[in-house]
Amino acid sequence: MTPLPPTETVETPAGTARVTWHRAPAARLVLALSHGAGGGIEARDLDVIARVLPAHGVTVALVEQPWRVAGKKVAPAPKTLDVGWRGVWPVLAGRGLPVVSGGRSAGARVACRTATELGAHAVLALSFPLHPPGRPEKSRAAELLGVERPVLVVQGANDPFGRPGEFPEGDFRLVPVPDADHGFAVGKRAATGQERALEIVAEAVAGWAVSLG
Repeated sequence: MTPLPPTETVETPAGTARVTWHRAPAARLVLALSHGAGGGIEARDLDVIARVLPAHGVTVALVEQPWRVAGKKVAPAPKTLDVGWRGVWPVLAGRGLPVVSGGRSAGARVACRTATELGAHAVLALSFPLHPPGRPEKSRAAELLGVERPVLVVQGANDPFGRPGEFPEGDFRLVPVPDADHGFAVGKRAATGQERALEIVAEAVAGWAVSLG
């Protein structure tokens, strides 16, 4: 099999996207992760997952949406984000391995909305934005509950976009990260240190990915 390039650009109907590969020596799965609306693939949770998962037989593909590659500071509408994700999917699935669709925040919403139609093996939702801060009545739970695949949600206990206790009952697994906010950052005085918070994220994702077979 031809080795994966470290980074490659992909032309999509929404513009040029970019995929950065973190290869597993003997991969069983591909975990594709996109960023949120306020940042890129340098996010701390995406970074730690990309460093840890290859040792567990999972190749990680960090996907930069076209708007981010173009240097824009504001994310487009959800439908446009979905278009970009669909355009990258053939490259993600081109290795012949099962692909877990995922992302953080807005990227998690994209993964949920498109999982069934794209044939994702499972969905990883990091910091799923259940609702806008202070607006619990604007729930996006339907996007999460509509996924017909195994789903793991990893959520900061202090996430203003939806704390773990606010999530409805559903056919998904939810792992809370103590003291963490929407970006999995923890305060200096928190009982859970920053390093431990990220370890919890990585351990939850690795264990779940291994269980997918």
